[in-house]
Amino acid sequence: MGVKWELLLFSIGTSPRVIQLFSAEPVPGIVVLGINRAHAKNAISKNLIKMLSKAVDALKSDKKVRTIIVRSEVPGVFCAGADLKERVKMHSSEVGPFVSKIRAVVNDIANLPVPTIAAIDGLALGGGLELALACDVRVAASCAKMGLVETKLAIIPGAGGTQRLPRAIGMSLAKELIFSARVLDGQEAKAIGLISHVLEQNKEGDAAYRKALDLAREFLPQGPVAMRVAKLAINQGMEVDLVTGLAIEEACYAQTIPTKDRLEGLLAFKEKRPPRYKGE
Repeated sequence: MGVKWELLLFSIGTSPRVIQLFSAEPVPGIVVLGINRAHAKNAISKNLIKMLSKAVDALKSDKKVRTIIVRSEVPGVFCAGADLKERVKMHSSEVGPFVSKIRAVVNDIANLPVPTIAAIDGLALGGGLELALACDVRVAASCAKMGLVETKLAIIPGAGGTQRLPRAIGMSLAKELIFSARVLDGQEAKAIGLISHVLEQNKEGDAAYRKALDLAREFLPQGPVAMRVAKLAINQGMEVDLVTGLAIEEACYAQTIPTKDRLEGLLAFKEKRPPRYKGE
């Protein structure tokens, strides 16, 4: 899986690297966060969360990052959810703090200042789907399987699933899916608005990833400051009433007015050429 022009920027873990950040284009800006814990179907363990946290911290501080794709390097799997073999060995006093750590890392992904795309080419259950829900856009192969299945284990989603799923598809349907622990395929997920695009899987097993790359390339030419504050305006505005949301939009728009990029956009329009934005 993957494409020949990927350039390794950052990796964590012993071989094989469990978390990797790749530059996915010759032109900087699109970064791929790849998860590779094949023997456990990318299940979320203490070590995986620790490494994922480090990767997210690296992304937060890199001003060259314009769009992030979250994907699996393991064929047929996005993330199978919690590592139950590890969880069963935990003392009950350890479970709450560990789930809080998972929630914090997922929140950090949701709060990344640039667009994020989850490429779901396989199984995304429990915490795996919660990870995808934290991304701005989700795309999946038709054969992918998705669901918040925690109630089967007499627990509930703990990394944002009870909050982000109803915001994505509506409260009643979210309740139905969580109460039933139902697993959906890509077509079903698209029909209810859980994902934005569904694709037939290809021979390489990376159809969703390739669609995510196409979307990232669409995002890349836009003004970086505008992209950041647009995401902020949408995210914050969705949590408040319309009047407050419009005030948030006004404040975010104001951040674009003094930028060099805004002037460059006007000049490029006048000169009938593509703009050359620098994020300034």
